[in-house]
Amino acid sequence: MDLQVLRSFQAVAEGMTVTEAAAAAHITQPALSRALNRLESEVGAELLQRVGRVLRLTPAGRVFKEYVDSVLDSYDRGRRAVAEVVDPDAGVVSLAFLHTLGTWLVPRLVTGFRQRFAAVRFELHQADENGLAQHLLDATADLIITGRDPGHPLITWRRLLVEPLWLAVPARHRLAQRRRVRLAEVADEQFIVLKPGYGLRSVTETLCRQAGFSPLVGFEGEEVETLRGLVASGLGVSLIPAAPDATTDAESNPDLPVRYLRLTDVQAVRDIGIAWPASRTLPPASRRFMDHALNTAAQP
Repeated sequence: MDLQVLRSFQAVAEGMTVTEAAAAAHITQPALSRALNRLESEVGAELLQRVGRVLRLTPAGRVFKEYVDSVLDSYDRGRRAVAEVVDPDAGVVSLAFLHTLGTWLVPRLVTGFRQRFAAVRFELHQADENGLAQHLLDATADLIITGRDPGHPLITWRRLLVEPLWLAVPARHRLAQRRRVRLAEVADEQFIVLKPGYGLRSVTETLCRQAGFSPLVGFEGEEVETLRGLVASGLGVSLIPAAPDATTDAESNPDLPVRYLRLTDVQAVRDIGIAWPASRTLPPASRRFMDHALNTAAQP
């Protein structure tokens, strides 16, 4: 049993075909198949079972994979720790973040950080808010940038900034030529929202309650860009961050498919924060990036 076989087992268990995993390991498909068979012999149980064209984990395989994940994560962290001891100005920052923050905040923070620490590498992961906390708990990321406090006892969260939210309406909407509106003015319209469990969904419901109504949900999505596209198609309105470089001035941008209107009757904002594992010491590079984010994120 060696680490490469375990990595290949992990890859197949997570959905790769044996052919793809073999290519990633730079060995032939028959060689990897034999290695997986030897692994099963050493463990003493069938770990993978063919279902149609793909291999699926057996009950024994699911149990074994939990330990394989832990072994590989510990090994990778050990290599990182040694590398950072040898070169404390290098290292790797493993960062997960909301999809919407990948268009503006994360690039700005990473660029500013690498101006000081050019040798540092980044492992970047995008996820929804439910998945971000799991990245920390599974030790697949050292830091997450998210729209809300995960509220977990093993996770520490600090606010980075407050992000404005806008009422997004289609270009042909009756309010599209306005710059400011009351949220109550769209109380009877269909709202396009994220699915329950997402932080922005909770914020939307809270703001609507403050405006005196419960939102009439017409569509539910999993990404803000999906909501934006549905608004552009005229299927409803939504409370979302403005698109990058978007303007609320309809006169200067007559071709914009979505107009962003400022709300006057509620404080339409959401928190953006950074979180890290409360019980785990961060590697030096990740600690430096966390400090950088806390010190600079709110700057224009």
